[in-house]
Amino acid sequence: MCGIVGVVGQTPVNQSIYDALTVLQHRGQDAAGIVTIDDNRFRLRKANGLVKDVFQLKHMQRLQGHVGIGHTRYPTAGSSSASEAQPFYVNSPYGITLAHNGNLTNANDLRQSLFQQDKRHLNTTSDSEVLLNVLAHQIDKASAHPLTEEDIFKAVSAVHQQVSGGYAVVAMLIGHGLIAFRDPNGIRPLCLGKRINEQGKNEYMVASESVALDAVGFDFIRDVAPGEAVYVTFDGELFTRQCALTPKLSPCIFEFVYFSRPDSFIDKISVYAARLNMGKKLGAKIRQEWEDMDIDVVIPIPETSMDIALEISQVLGKPYRQGFVKNRYVGRTFIMPGQQQRRKSVRRKLNAIRSEFKGKNVLLVDDSIVRGTTSEQIIEMAREAGAKKVYMASAAPEIRFPNVYGIDMPSANELIAHGRDVDEICKIIGADGLIFQDLTDLEDAVREGNPDIQRFESSVFCGQYVTDDIDQTYLDYLESLRSDDAKVVREQQQELANLEIHNES
Repeated sequence: MCGIVGVVGQTPVNQSIYDALTVLQHRGQDAAGIVTIDDNRFRLRKANGLVKDVFQLKHMQRLQGHVGIGHTRYPTAGSSSASEAQPFYVNSPYGITLAHNGNLTNANDLRQSLFQQDKRHLNTTSDSEVLLNVLAHQIDKASAHPLTEEDIFKAVSAVHQQVSGGYAVVAMLIGHGLIAFRDPNGIRPLCLGKRINEQGKNEYMVASESVALDAVGFDFIRDVAPGEAVYVTFDGELFTRQCALTPKLSPCIFEFVYFSRPDSFIDKISVYAARLNMGKKLGAKIRQEWEDMDIDVVIPIPETSMDIALEISQVLGKPYRQGFVKNRYVGRTFIMPGQQQRRKSVRRKLNAIRSEFKGKNVLLVDDSIVRGTTSEQIIEMAREAGAKKVYMASAAPEIRFPNVYGIDMPSANELIAHGRDVDEICKIIGADGLIFQDLTDLEDAVREGNPDIQRFESSVFCGQYVTDDIDQTYLDYLESLRSDDAKVVREQQQELANLEIHNES
C-alpha cells in the first residue's frame, strides 16, 4: 500500500506535496519521494524513511517548480532498497516520472515484453518501473508533437489493455502536463481536487485519499472513476476521459476496514461512517450469538477499531473503555518485515491500563486478525493486567487468502485463518471466545455509503479475485516473494550490497 499525490499549481508546490504526504504517511512508512519540474528539468528527492526524515530544508529548497508529484511507500513483494523508492524516471519520450499505488499481476510478462520487444531496460524489481515503461512506450508511439490530450488518452487506453492488477497512478511529462489514472476495476483509490488561487487561476490536485486535499486547501471535486484518466496541462487546463473498455467499480474493502484514514471519503463513502456501520453489524451478531457471554466491558485495540468498538458497546449496552495506551512512534506491526520483529514491537507499541482489566471479563475489538501474532500478544497482556476472561471480536471476516493488488498481506501459510476454523484460531491466540464479522455484513456496512457499488474487491476473505487472472501458479510465485523467510533473505542480500558499496567508497 502506498500514497500518491500530484499537484499542478501557479506557485511553488513543494510544501503542498510535503504536507499532503505527511497526512498519507499511514499508507507507507518505508520510503518517500517528491519530484518537481523547474526550468524544464526534474528535481528529485527520494530515500528510505518517514516523510519528515527524508525531506530536510536543503532538499525542499531544491524542489522548486509549480508542478510536482509525491509518494509514500511500503514494499509488497519487491525490495525495500532505497533504489526502489518512488517516483521513477525515464528520459524518453520527453522525460516522464511516475508514482504508483497498487500491484500489477502480470508484471513478469510485461517485463519480458518490454525488454524483448520494446528494447527497454528495467533496473529494479519494482512493478512501478514496469508500469512507467509501458506508459512511456505507448506515449512514444504517438506521432504528434506536441502531444494533445487525445494522444495522452490513447496511450492510457493502451496501458489498460496491457496491464492487469490494481493501480492508481500519477505521472508528469516534461513540456506537457500531469497524467493520473485508475485501474478499470477501481481497486486502488484516487480522487481529484481543485482550488482557485489569489489571482483567480485554477490549480488541480490528485491524491490517494481526500484527506490529502483537505490538508492543503484543495476542494474535493470527485473520485477518479475506474479506468478514467485525468490530464492537466502545465497551463492549468483540465481534461478527463474514460479510457477502459469495460470499467466496473470494485473498490478494495480493506481500505475501509484498516488502511484509509477515518476522515477520508473514498468512492462517495465516509470511512468513518463505514466503520460505525461495521460496529453496529458486529454488535448485533455478538448480541445474537453470545447472549450468554458475561462481558463486563468493551475495549478497542487502538486505533482503527476504536469507533467500531464504541458502536458495539452501545449495541450490547456494555461500558466502553480505553484499556490500552498506544506508543505512536512504533510502526504498524503487520507491515514490519519479519515475525520476530513484529513480536518484539507489540509490547513497545501498546501498554495496558491495569485498572480497566483487573477482575473483569473483557471484549477486545480489533479491525482484523491477519497473522494472529498481535492478537495473541495483546490477549496475554490483558490477562497479565488481571482480566478474568478475554474475548476477541474482529470487525473483518477471517483473512484466508493473500492480497495481490498492493497490500502486503503475508503468504497464505502465514495467515492464521488459512485452513483453520474459528475454534482453532481462538485456541491459538489464547482467547476465551472469538467472533468474526460476516462478509455480507461487512460489505453491507460499507455499501450503505454508496448503494451503487455492486461488488467489492474482497479476495482476502473469499479468494475471488476481480481481475479473473489469478491462479495457483501466481499465488505460489507470490508466496516465494512474500514469506518471512524470503524477506529475511532479501534483507541480508541488501545488507551485503550496502556493505560492498560502503567498502568501495
